[in-house]
Amino acid sequence: MEAVGLATPHEPWNKGKIVGQKAPFKPKDIWALRVRLQMEGRTRELALLNLGIDSKLRGCDLVALKVRDVCHGDQVASRAIVMQHKTQRPVQFEITTATRDALQAWIRHAGLKPDSFLFPSRLHESPHLGTRQYARILGHWVDELGLDRADYGTHSMRRTKATLIYRRTKNLRAVQLLLGHSKLESTVRYLGIEVDDALEISEQTEI
Repeated sequence: MEAVGLATPHEPWNKGKIVGQKAPFKPKDIWALRVRLQMEGRTRELALLNLGIDSKLRGCDLVALKVRDVCHGDQVASRAIVMQHKTQRPVQFEITTATRDALQAWIRHAGLKPDSFLFPSRLHESPHLGTRQYARILGHWVDELGLDRADYGTHSMRRTKATLIYRRTKNLRAVQLLLGHSKLESTVRYLGIEVDDALEISEQTEI
């Protein structure tokens, strides 16, 4: 009788990897990266970084933006409204002056039209930057900042400004609206508020 071969156990995708909430970037890291991208003339990356921080969009929504989504005529708008792919709920965000300047420079440099994807892919099989490409670009940014890739991901971009706003205002409802969450509980979990607040109280307590 032939021996029945044992099936090779399937290795979990996350074996050896740190999973869970990714850390938001610190303001000093964002400023350091902005300066580097500006000095090196990396126009597309600067526009991607700034808009990623301002919009607080998920990666799939950020890479699928078209020029018309952020522009009124030939000018980049100060605010935009985008329908989220995951929730099918609209979310509004402010586009700061620095981001408008970066986007204007990129649109002009790339010769983009209103119906063009804001971040076209350099790969023939994709019309716009893919989420994996976006993640690779972000990974290089993390390396350039001397940070650990295991601690950061594309959601770090989404969490950065939201976390900063919460820490300054403690206004959960405002952050919920900015992130486009349907439930306040989702915002609480997303920001990891209980953990952050406990650490903050601990740091302020002198022994």
